[in-house]
Amino acid sequence: MVLRREPTLADVAELAGVSLTTVSRVLNNRGYLSQETKDRVARAVAQLNYRPNQVARALHGKSTNIVGVIVPTVALPFFGELADEIENALAEHHYRILVCNSMGRADREREYLDLLISHRVDGIISGAHNDQLKEYHTVRMPLVTIDRDLSPTIPNIRCANEAAAREATRLLLDRGARRPALLTSRTGEHNRREAGYRAVLEQFGIDPVIFTVDFHTPDAERARLIDAHLDSAANRIDAVFATDDLSAAAVLDWADRNGLRVPQDFKVIGFDGTSAVRRALPGLATVRQPLGDLARTAVEVLLKQIQNAAQGQEAESISSPIELPGVLLPGRTT
Repeated sequence: MVLRREPTLADVAELAGVSLTTVSRVLNNRGYLSQETKDRVARAVAQLNYRPNQVARALHGKSTNIVGVIVPTVALPFFGELADEIENALAEHHYRILVCNSMGRADREREYLDLLISHRVDGIISGAHNDQLKEYHTVRMPLVTIDRDLSPTIPNIRCANEAAAREATRLLLDRGARRPALLTSRTGEHNRREAGYRAVLEQFGIDPVIFTVDFHTPDAERARLIDAHLDSAANRIDAVFATDDLSAAAVLDWADRNGLRVPQDFKVIGFDGTSAVRRALPGLATVRQPLGDLARTAVEVLLKQIQNAAQGQEAESISSPIELPGVLLPGRTT
């Protein structure tokens, strides 16, 4: 039998010379079947390279063993490495992932959310950075976020951002900085790294200087905006705490182009500590997020939700957010 399309259950049944019901029973290991029948079906499956329809399995109440993961883009080191850690953690439990890159667009995130729900994945882990989408409040499947406050009822797994930011800011002051600025994606009460920076400066009676460049700004425009912020405040600051390492790298580039020695004249510390950036800038002072622990914790919480749903049980109440400590890496830029 030669097919020009993906084989179906009916094709397997025809080649094996058995009924659709028999093929279904073999594939799902239900009821008594002779070894000869099992072998015939197995040979037909192998010959046709038949793959079970995961959507059809879901519609019949069966697990797809697939988890959807929504991130801004795996091209960014933090989210690329996070997706890798999540995939490894899920593989230990025989789950696979479907990675969706929202590219910073709310409309694309909505489309991916709808896609994952319609394909009946077993659960969703969201780490996208769009503003709150009301669609998440209607999701009726296991859902966990990473560093994203969607709702008190949706578990949020994150680094202990405020405590880590306090350490980063104190390090700048301990190394001699007196006018450190904060470079972040957006300001406000939900920015716990900003809260840590502000708390330490208040203790020392130092006025905060905060620059914002939106997380989703295109790279070329991002570099221009960072330069403009630093140029405007060059005489008022002597250090920068950037809330991500790529921004910290841009600050280092600005300092070099302006003839500032780091760390003698100007100090810089970042946040994330991904392997990729550590290889490119091994001397950068930063806070390393516990990526592996974040991924494993998110997977553990999600799989517990999946298990409860399969057993018809109510979701367990979880104190959210779940915060995991970051690690301060002093580097050579402070």
